[in-house]
Amino acid sequence: MLSEAMAALAAAGGTAVVQAAGTDAWTEMRQQVARWFGRGDPQREHAELERLDQTAGALEAARPAEAERVLIRQEAVWQGRIEALLESLEDIERARVAGELRSLVAPQTPHRSVSADQGGLAVGGDARVQSDHGSAAALTMGNVTFGNPSQPGPHQD
Repeated sequence: MLSEAMAALAAAGGTAVVQAAGTDAWTEMRQQVARWFGRGDPQREHAELERLDQTAGALEAARPAEAERVLIRQEAVWQGRIEALLESLEDIERARVAGELRSLVAPQTPHRSVSADQGGLAVGGDARVQSDHGSAAALTMGNVTFGNPSQPGPHQD
């Protein structure tokens, strides 16, 4: 079983592969991913190139109505393949191979600089605030504040 950090890295890897498909970054990403999976074995590398081409083909062939579903499926496929490779390695080699994957994924990952004052929460991506079962949730962003809803009127009690 992979640690949360390794699972998150595998997810980032799956996303990076799929997001690069069909872009100017694809040719280089395709080669690097195949080399990473091949681990020095030309036959494995060739097999990975074919899998990557299948992914690009599936994404390109997807009709607009199914594009999101195909994208999500392909990300999950690559995440699973990356997880399987990482799980197959001993701890020391896994750490080295994970470092290689981080380097490979880094150019595809948007870099965000986030910070928060004491007592604050910094989020470098999407944030979801939800309240359930009579609880309250609030979020303050710069000059925009989301807070408690107005009190119900007498007819709404």
